[in-house]
Amino acid sequence: MIAPPLLVLASTSRYRSALLARLGVPFRAEAPDCDEEALKAEGMEPQALAEALALAKAESLRARFPGAAILGGDQVAAIDGQVLGKPGSVEGAERQLGRLAGRTHALITAVALIAGEKVLRRTEVARLTMRSLTGAQITRYVAADEPVDCAGAYKLEQRGIALFSRIEAADHTGIVGLPLIAITGMLEEVGFGIL
Repeated sequence: MIAPPLLVLASTSRYRSALLARLGVPFRAEAPDCDEEALKAEGMEPQALAEALALAKAESLRARFPGAAILGGDQVAAIDGQVLGKPGSVEGAERQLGRLAGRTHALITAVALIAGEKVLRRTEVARLTMRSLTGAQITRYVAADEPVDCAGAYKLEQRGIALFSRIEAADHTGIVGLPLIAITGMLEEVGFGIL
């Protein structure tokens, strides 16, 4: 049996690293070297943006890790056709949650795996309906979970689950940052044995 190549996760996200570690495949996490802001400035639709960012992150490490399998991922929260980025501050998180409260939005998670000449891509779209929330509830939640580094300003794996009345997703791990069901198939397709 031929050994699988080195697996590189093109991300410094602790959430993505923790998810990928669940599959039991050795990997190294490396910071991607792509201009995310330039892609965001192109004004793409939310799903196209998530897909372009995932591929750009993986592509950015191809020259540095020849022969490796490189996994890139990105996540975009969107409402009314507009992208909600990472809020970056407590105030930004409170504003985003105020906009999402009582409404349904999309959380789009795209991944791209480059292994030699093979490029595999998958996209998961979850629909999340948030409860109606008061300003005080939003403030308490943001203080508890500090979701300033998360698209949509919530952490479902923590107290953020209480913000929602309904979640529709084919793979709940995609909501946290990497759709492991899709990634398992992708990795097996390029030679990694998961089971």
